[in-house]
Formats: sequence, C-alpha cells, structure tokens
Amino acid sequence: MLTITFWICIGAVAYHYIGYPLLLFVFSVMAQAKSDLLYLIRRGSRRCPLPAAYLPRVALLVSAYNEDAVIAAKVRNVLALDYPADHLEVLFGLDAPADGTAQLLKSLQSERMQVYEFPVRRGKLAVISDLAGRTSAEILVFTDANTMLDRDSIRNLVRHFADSRVGAVSGEEIRLAAPGTDPGGESLYWRYESALKVLESRLNCSLGGNGAALAVRRSLFHLSKQSIVEDFQIPLDIRFQGHRVIYDPEAIAVEEITPSFSAQFGRRVRIGAGNYQTLFRSVEYFNPRHGLLTFSFFSHRVLRWFAPLLLVAAFVSSLLMVAKLDFALLFVAQCVFYAMAGSGYYMKKKGGRPGALLSIPFHFCLMNVALLFGLFRYLTGKQTLTWKPTPRELRGEVGQGEATARQCEDASLAA
Repeated sequence: MLTITFWICIGAVAYHYIGYPLLLFVFSVMAQAKSDLLYLIRRGSRRCPLPAAYLPRVALLVSAYNEDAVIAAKVRNVLALDYPADHLEVLFGLDAPADGTAQLLKSLQSERMQVYEFPVRRGKLAVISDLAGRTSAEILVFTDANTMLDRDSIRNLVRHFADSRVGAVSGEEIRLAAPGTDPGGESLYWRYESALKVLESRLNCSLGGNGAALAVRRSLFHLSKQSIVEDFQIPLDIRFQGHRVIYDPEAIAVEEITPSFSAQFGRRVRIGAGNYQTLFRSVEYFNPRHGLLTFSFFSHRVLRWFAPLLLVAAFVSSLLMVAKLDFALLFVAQCVFYAMAGSGYYMKKKGGRPGALLSIPFHFCLMNVALLFGLFRYLTGKQTLTWKPTPRELRGEVGQGEATARQCEDASLAA
C-alpha cells in the first residue's frame, strides 16, 4: 500500500506539471491539423468574419480599498485608453477605504468617471456587483486598482464578443519586478501558466480568468456564489453554462510585484483559500458529461490544489520504506530538493537573491506551502471576502504614481 501510495502521488504531481501540458500540446497540434485539412478541402476563409465596426458599450469597473499609492496613476491610465469615450464608462467603487483614496479621486474627478463610496466594507465582489447594477453597458471589464492597462487592451478584450458564443475574455497579466524583488522562479511560473492558457483557449477548454483584465458579457454576470477569487469563479461558471471563455495575450495588464516576501506569501495564501472555496462549491463540474472541460478542470486546477497533500503523502511513504534501497534513494532525492528550497528561503530572508538552481525549488515549495496554508484557512473559516491590499512602495506620491504608470506602459509595449 505504501508503494502504491507513493507512485500514485508522485505520478499525479508529475502528470499535472508535465504530462498535462504535453497532452494539451498534442491535442492542440491535432486540432490545428484538422483545421488545416478542412481548409484544404473546402478552401474557405481560415478566419471567422467579425463586424468591422463592432464597438459595444463598455463599463470599466474598479473596486478600491486602501489604494492611495496607485489610484492617481490608475485614473490617468484608464482615461488614456484607446476606446471611444462615448462608448466607455469608468466606475470606481470605494470599499470604505481608511486612507486618502477617496480624497485623491475627488481631486482627479472627470466627467468620464463615476465614483461611488460605500460606507461599509464588504469585499471586491460585492462592490463590482453594485457597480454592475449602475450601468447598462453590454460588456463589463473588471480591473484592479494597482494594474495598468495597455492602451489597446479594451479593444482587444471586447473584439471577441462579436461572436455571440463568447461569454468572457481574460487578458494577460505581466508582473514587473519591483526593486528588491527576485522574479526568477515566479516569472518562470507565469510563463508556464500563460502557455497553458494559450493551449486551453485553442481547445475551447479555458476556464479561469485574470482579475487584472477580465471582460464579461453583462447578460451572463449572475452572482449565485460569493467568492474570494471572483476572477476565477465568474468565468468558470460562464464556461460550464456553455459559453466560450477566451484568453487573449494581446490584452495586456501590468502589475508590479511587491518586494515584501510576507505580502507575496499572504497573497498566495488568500488565493489558495479562494481556490479551495471554489473547489468545494463546484463539485457539479466533476460530471464526466462535460468531457474536455472536466478533464481540464481536474488536470489543471484540482491536481494543482491537491499537490501539497500529494507531496506530503509521497514524502511520508518513502520515509516509511527507507529500508529499501530504491526508496532510500528516492527519499534522499526529495530531501535534497527540499534542502535546496530551504537554502533559497534562507537567502531570501537574508535579503539575497537565490540563483536559478535554488530559485525554482524555492518558488515551487513556496507555492505549495501557501496552498496548504490556504486549505487550513478555508477549513477553519478564517479567510473572509475582505482582506488587506498588498502594500505598495510608492504610497501617496502622485508624481511617483505617474512614473509607475509610464514604467508599466513601457513594459506592455515591450511585451
């Protein structure tokens, strides 16, 4: 039983991180080959015709708590977006902030922008739900206060809704390295995730979204569940209702990685708690009748969330069988890997930057430990729909906020 347990756990983790991406790649190649074959037979257009003048009314919704460090840059960013002003509403919802966010917004008031102050803090999802009820726009675009949108991001997001089958479109989040931040392992992880999203979108099994740039057809925005990770729950429900969810890497949003290690870890724990909340509230999505969607949900999401428990079970199993030479070697290999992760953590705490040899094990273990903490937080009910925003280095400086916006614009253009 210990042998079976070990190989099932290691096999499941290896399948999730390596096997599933390879399967997606193979399926994607097969789908492309089918498309090419049909084109050769029919000689029709390879692209679906879209209306040239498709410009739906769009409402850009921003929920803000204590964001006085970045709110000025955010206002300038959204007012500079390349989309017809008479077709774009900008709505800010203030979730009872305790800093100078409200005062800054008042000083930057524009006729193109509406600001709503809510006296009681309820969380991001409640705020954007209220904002959605105050507009009749056809397309709702959700974005975070601390992310800067590329000038063409709105156009790139909404162009897909000319296809009536599309219910949600997610953009690409680029994470900039703030001073003092080691982006090595995290950058690799984001590239890995982006590759999976591209492949899943090609196969029409894309499920999640990105809170930095997420567009939803208003008629499909129905909040039946309160969620910590609304940017995942909303498109997940829309996709399983039969509508397409698209990932567009050309709809770019830029966010700066906080240099605070504790803030990064806390953010991961909160997201982990939200992931488990989504999992235990979405058991109906395990129905095999959903085919490729259930396959993708299980392979990409569920196995990711259970990876910490699988790793612990594999480690304990090999420890209990250490008397056997093969399992002794496997146990030592695991110890070496975790020792490398621990060394990377030690260097990080001392203010250093672990090299590639230590950075990958460190970030891999950091992600899984955060998921484990998130599971405990969810099971104990300690994670609420509200939380403290990630601290910013440029708190309260409007001029510096403009510099941050320019830095984000340069990064999006380079991407």
